Amino acid sequence: MHATLESILLAIDTCGSSGSVALGRAAGDGVEVLGQTELAGRSYSATLVSAVAELLEQARTKLSLLHAMVVVNGPGSFTGVRVGLSAAKGLAEGAQLPILAVSRLEVLASAAGVDSAALDAHRNEIFLRLAGPPCELLAGAAELATLAPPARIAVCDPGAAKLLASAWPATELVQAAAPSAADALRLCAARVARGEFADLALLDGHYLRRSDAEIFGEKNQSGKSQSERNQSR
Repeated sequence: MHATLESILLAIDTCGSSGSVALGRAAGDGVEVLGQTELAGRSYSATLVSAVAELLEQARTKLSLLHAMVVVNGPGSFTGVRVGLSAAKGLAEGAQLPILAVSRLEVLASAAGVDSAALDAHRNEIFLRLAGPPCELLAGAAELATLAPPARIAVCDPGAAKLLASAWPATELVQAAAPSAADALRLCAARVARGEFADLALLDGHYLRRSDAEIFGEKNQSGKSQSERNQSR
């Protein structure tokens, strides 16, 4: 695998229970995927940077010669999103590369060829993307009952499929593989060509749900007296 210098893109996705990094060569508004490395969940911080280095070595290129990076910035695991974002921002800053961020829900919908998508958010909730105009939210059964169901929706895990089948029985569930870094490259190649890059100083995770620390911190605060809450501010 040998890559030309000026049009190579790197993508990182560590939002799910497993992740991936991919390298591709831009070709007009499309991309030729040159290689992809799968990453085991819960070990992203230990394996991500070395996986990128190995992928670049296989392509006989280096980070400073890439054109741009694509990072999937959520929703998903808080730890996974943060690890992927931190690595992507660090690599991009060090090599002076522009970076484009994309939602994992949008990547799933695009890969499945539909407009809507859902991912298991656990706790009997899903991360949900609805089309027209696109919006993304965290939803449980109560929220789903208030929304107009789409005709078709992409799913890649049993948790999301079970909740949707119960809440929206008339909606067709389009089963797809979990979205990957290569899928993100295919979706974003045209956006890279148009220069739709993020401001690194403002780039953050697309979480859709607050962290447990924030939620339980508020609960702990609510148990204090007003004077104690004021003193802790």
